Amino acid sequence: MITRDEILRIYAEGPEAVVALVAGLLAVQAAEVAALTARIQALEDRLAKDSHNSHQPPSRDLPPKPKSLRQASGQKPGGQPGHRGTTLAWCATPDAVVVHAPTQCANCGASLATAAVVREARRQVVDVPVVRLRTTEHVAEGRRCTGCGQVSQATFPSEARGPVSYGPRLRGVAVYLNQYQLLPVARSQALLADLFGCSFSVGSLDAAVAECDAVLAATETTIQQALRQAPVAHFDETGLRVARKQQWVHVASTDQLTHYAVHPRRGAVGMAAAGVLPGFGGVAVHDGLHGYRTFACGHALCNVHHLRELTFIAEQYDQAWAADSKKLLQALHQAVATARAAGQEHLPAPRVTRAHQRYRALARAGLAANPPQPKAPGAPGPPKRSPGGKLAERLGRYETEALAFLQDFRVPFDNNQAERDLRMLKVQQKISGGFRTPTGAARFARIRSYLSTARKQGYSPLTALQAACTGSPLILTT
Repeated sequence: MITRDEILRIYAEGPEAVVALVAGLLAVQAAEVAALTARIQALEDRLAKDSHNSHQPPSRDLPPKPKSLRQASGQKPGGQPGHRGTTLAWCATPDAVVVHAPTQCANCGASLATAAVVREARRQVVDVPVVRLRTTEHVAEGRRCTGCGQVSQATFPSEARGPVSYGPRLRGVAVYLNQYQLLPVARSQALLADLFGCSFSVGSLDAAVAECDAVLAATETTIQQALRQAPVAHFDETGLRVARKQQWVHVASTDQLTHYAVHPRRGAVGMAAAGVLPGFGGVAVHDGLHGYRTFACGHALCNVHHLRELTFIAEQYDQAWAADSKKLLQALHQAVATARAAGQEHLPAPRVTRAHQRYRALARAGLAANPPQPKAPGAPGPPKRSPGGKLAERLGRYETEALAFLQDFRVPFDNNQAERDLRMLKVQQKISGGFRTPTGAARFARIRSYLSTARKQGYSPLTALQAACTGSPLILTT
């Protein structure tokens, strides 16, 4: 700040010095105003973002509830015509039949013990039986041969691993509660005690999880190999707290396969360590993170991400090119869905050509509406762009990846498959906050890979875990 004495000194030097002083002060003020304006705009942009126009999850939305990107289907709420409802079915062979007979006449009070039955009304009640643990004692005999005198000892079955041990079905239930239903250890113990009356210790639960993890090592390798051979696969990542440090869960999936891997790095190093992208020769659908582009495979971008970003630019900056780009992507998505439903394998070539031309024109319009900001003398790097300019530049640069769903109907419009497969990881974090050890996180990733894949292929997660606890996990075909 200029002092009074400095101002008087400059005035004494003459008009030219005064003009230079004022010009300098105005320049400083202009720079401060520009910086504050940019800061205010950035804060307004942050406040304007929610789940419908950014990657922010719905749980962070503030009221009022934002408008969904989903378009109205025109159908009435509820079950649609042709939908097969589900209800309790009548059982032709009930486990038990209980006959209720009247004992006396409702009119005169006479005994009906020997009266004829003239009609019957039937109802069925479906319930669970009283649950109790069943203990099986195994006796391994040693028998002496009458010919040579040698004693041959029988072997115990694999589940009889000690003097007293829990069986594979109960261990499978314990792992199911902790790893699939995401119950913390204490709540898993409480539920086992309430249902079965057993005191399943922390050590027993940890041992069951560790055993299941070890048994599934070969199954995980099989899932990775199958994903590498898939023509199209989805990839995504999300943060995870492990031992109080930030790590990342990488997912690779199809509608039949899921693989999770935990790694300290988010980018290409973590993606490679997950074991699917190296050697993958199909089309990788992802959100555009730079690390994915380091792998030599086909690439397709998630257009739902683009729709959210275009919604933000159209609403916050009132730019027509963004609204028109959003309408174009939605129209192309609908055109592909209609063609696929009609049994077509591709859109007509002229339609695809026009779509690319319109797409390029809108990207150029976005660049024109968001020219580069003036660069300060000596500032490093290229001129900065506004959020709209960055989006338009990215859309133009990756046109082929954004419109990959037009060329190959196997390529989806979005990356919802991977996002759905990551959703339960976020639920786990909300319940437990993370993992205490890297070992626990790695076990969780392997077991969830098996369970998610089994469920996609029509198996019950509980059945899958009980099979793994016997040492013979399900063979998951692709």
